[in-house]
Amino acid sequence: SASQFLPEVREHRATAFVYIGELCRYLLHVPAQADDAKNPLRAVVGNGLRPDIWHNFKQRFGIERVAEFYGSSEGNVGFFNLLNKDCTVGSSALPTALIKYDVDRDEVVRDAAGRCQPVAPGEPGLLLGKITPNTKFEGYTSAEATEKKILRDVLQPGDAWFNTGDLMRTVDVGFALGLPHYQFVDRIGDTFRWKGENVSTNEVGEILNLHPQIALSNVYGVEVPGTDGRAGMASLRLEEGVSSLDLDSFSTHVQAELPHFARPLFLRIQSEMDTTGTFKLLKGDLRKQGYDPAQVNDVLCVLKPGATRYEPLDADFHARIVQGTAGY
Repeated sequence: SASQFLPEVREHRATAFVYIGELCRYLLHVPAQADDAKNPLRAVVGNGLRPDIWHNFKQRFGIERVAEFYGSSEGNVGFFNLLNKDCTVGSSALPTALIKYDVDRDEVVRDAAGRCQPVAPGEPGLLLGKITPNTKFEGYTSAEATEKKILRDVLQPGDAWFNTGDLMRTVDVGFALGLPHYQFVDRIGDTFRWKGENVSTNEVGEILNLHPQIALSNVYGVEVPGTDGRAGMASLRLEEGVSSLDLDSFSTHVQAELPHFARPLFLRIQSEMDTTGTFKLLKGDLRKQGYDPAQVNDVLCVLKPGATRYEPLDADFHARIVQGTAGY
């Protein structure tokens, strides 16, 4: 129970706890009290604390150290925020690479010689872990599944790298003993391309979450007939006590904070959101259901071509979208 979190922390004099996924965001949604920071907590360890709530979470609960980490049970690469820097999964002593990834083609970018291309500092790239005698990738019971996770001839002939399936970027965290620090961007299957630009679902979601009426957003790409790529759609859960979204205020927020290609074309207002057992938002069913008013019982809104304000999506305009005559 999120509401019983602090009472239990105080009762048991807990000085640290483990978090995963959106757990920290759920705790922030509990109405704030003046004495929230008066508790024995000093540190938290886990993965999935997003940059948009990082500072607020630390300040509200009096957290001194966030030991964010990154890794997977089968992977050969990991990061740990040992130096207590903000908004980062930390650094790693293991051999890693960030390479360019084509979201449209769903494949890595290679040059004329067949080699992958490292990204520039701060540019999102696909995270790879080099397979060496000291950093092995044991794989799965299926040899075919194992081979699918390995990229070969990446930077030089004959090399082999574990494909994490995650986009990351380097971030400037100030003095860090010369160690590069990294920040999680998105899963490659969640990032989409619209109007010739790559759109990170996590980054758009973090901006939408800053609106005072939004408790949680889940952003994903949906197909629009007659267009290339996928357009953005956001499923939104409103803050407790908010009965309906103020479309004027929300539209102003989106226009001010997001570039045109990253603005979701469609909104879906949900009372609850499905998550995995590790509090990660599920997108698959939402993509399949799309934005058809006849198939979705939730409130749907649309940002029409050239418009700056969201409005309810009706069956007539949906029909124009399906026919490819809506003007997108």
